[in-house]
Amino acid sequence: MKLTSMPCTRLANSPLSLLTIMSYPRLTTEQMLRKDQKTICRQGIKVAISAIYMDLEAFLQRSGLIADLHAFCQVHNCDVLVAMTIFFNTHNEPVRQLAIFCPHAALRMMICGVLECSHSPSLKLTPAPSTHPNLQAYLQGNTQVSRKKLLPLLQEALSAYSDSVKIPSGQPETEGVCREQADKDLDRAGSSLVPGLSQDEEEPPLPPTPMNSLVDECPLDQGLPKLSAEAIFEKCSQISLSQSTAASLSQK
Repeated sequence: MKLTSMPCTRLANSPLSLLTIMSYPRLTTEQMLRKDQKTICRQGIKVAISAIYMDLEAFLQRSGLIADLHAFCQVHNCDVLVAMTIFFNTHNEPVRQLAIFCPHAALRMMICGVLECSHSPSLKLTPAPSTHPNLQAYLQGNTQVSRKKLLPLLQEALSAYSDSVKIPSGQPETEGVCREQADKDLDRAGSSLVPGLSQDEEEPPLPPTPMNSLVDECPLDQGLPKLSAEAIFEKCSQISLSQSTAASLSQK
């Protein structure tokens, strides 16, 4: 495959075409959810967060979606599934939407409440129509809040839910051991989730300085730096915002 470079100014002019190369019209729902997914766990509660690069309305209209979401959670032992849809509208403006799927009403209400009331950062959520009681959809007004910034809010919601649920007396000790092990697993993964959270969403590193191709162990042997769709979206969003600000200032 031949790789070509494109100036940032051209990226800003065609963000929709950039995300098109990462679209998945023929993938199943499970494949779409697993394509760009992160997971967090707190007190034995597992949450999957999937980035989906299409309109939420189109995603929710997929045939058999609710059954697919139930099956996904069962297969991957997830208690909650958060879908973050990302796309550019016809004016090349970024649009973010959220969908929280959780069969447990109390847990779903806790997560939705934390996200709705968050001020640092503020997601500016507007509830969207949903045809299923186990799924809550939102339009995210603050498009600067990426998945990396959403993860700490989800962890806060899980902690609040765990604190609100008391373990009944006489509960087998194995549950406590399981929860303690879950906390240890979360701490071990902390370097990738907090504060960095997800390395693929950080700004890609600069390529290493080229060396003579005849020299052993050339840095370029490790390949080019990895780029994710989320990283491209963030860059395009920042460029579009800066251009809009500059245009408004020039008009004044």
